[in-house]
Amino acid sequence: MGLAFEETESSPAAHRGMIWIPGRTFTMGSDRHYPEEAPAHRVSVDGFWIDETPVTNRSFMEFVKATGHVTVAEKAPEAKDYPGARPEMLRAGSLVFHQPKVIDGPDIRQWWNFKFGANWRRPLGGLSDLRGKLDHPVVHVAWSDAKAYASWAGLDLPTEAEWELAARGGNDDTEFAWGDELMPGGQAMANIWQGTFPTHSTKPKGQERTSPVRSFPANGHGLYDMIGNVWEWTSDYWSDRHSEPAQHSCCIPSNPRGDDIDASYDPRQPTIRIPRRVLKGGSHLCAPNYCRRYRPAARHAEPEDTSTSHVGFRSVKRPAA
Repeated sequence: MGLAFEETESSPAAHRGMIWIPGRTFTMGSDRHYPEEAPAHRVSVDGFWIDETPVTNRSFMEFVKATGHVTVAEKAPEAKDYPGARPEMLRAGSLVFHQPKVIDGPDIRQWWNFKFGANWRRPLGGLSDLRGKLDHPVVHVAWSDAKAYASWAGLDLPTEAEWELAARGGNDDTEFAWGDELMPGGQAMANIWQGTFPTHSTKPKGQERTSPVRSFPANGHGLYDMIGNVWEWTSDYWSDRHSEPAQHSCCIPSNPRGDDIDASYDPRQPTIRIPRRVLKGGSHLCAPNYCRRYRPAARHAEPEDTSTSHVGFRSVKRPAA
């Protein structure tokens, strides 16, 4: 499985390719950005191990070879799950970003296409493949695909609180995981959009999408790509806001989990009861002029059944009780 053990000072046996995150109390969320990040509040999280990088195509391929797993994007949707869907759209596929030359208004369909045949093996659909991309994060994985991989590896998906603690890299009071400047000294610290999203990219040709893991500096915990590259699934159901801060230190939540499935449903689609989960970290499509979610506190709602060309995941291991 590519997941063995090594000795660390933090634990008698941590997992190869994983980093130990010491447990502590920290301030989760933010009052300075998008409303769903508020209110900032104190939480306590026990120590855990987390993957050093997002799960790569190479690792996901090992999982598929060992288990025969078929991802959501490789299966045709069932009509009963999508009332009102056009029959011709009930085909296997996934959402793929394409860069438009011009846009008219904020309609995201101008840069997102549902492409039949797009999946983790063929990230752009058509005849695309994984040549040269084995060390890129796997994409086009729905929540159940990420969960299946983690279970196979004897791991789990992180809670939102675990993920955010790990992403902060020990920096509780800074804007970004690496400090208060987005690009200190002009250096890109994560794979995010450079230019004006979505019409103009200043990145070199061929580098507009995902990048190999470890292409950018690690955070203070030694973790790569916690910010940018791909959004990452967590185990928590979505909520429009965080819980209110505890009034006394004795009542700070410990190892909080978002477990309210009813609150996660999208009120804009009352006939479609697909739970939404929390994504964290932003992606290569986040830009200063659009989706400034390249911060540890940022969060996004994603339906469990949805896969895209900019969403991946990483796993955690909690010590046995």
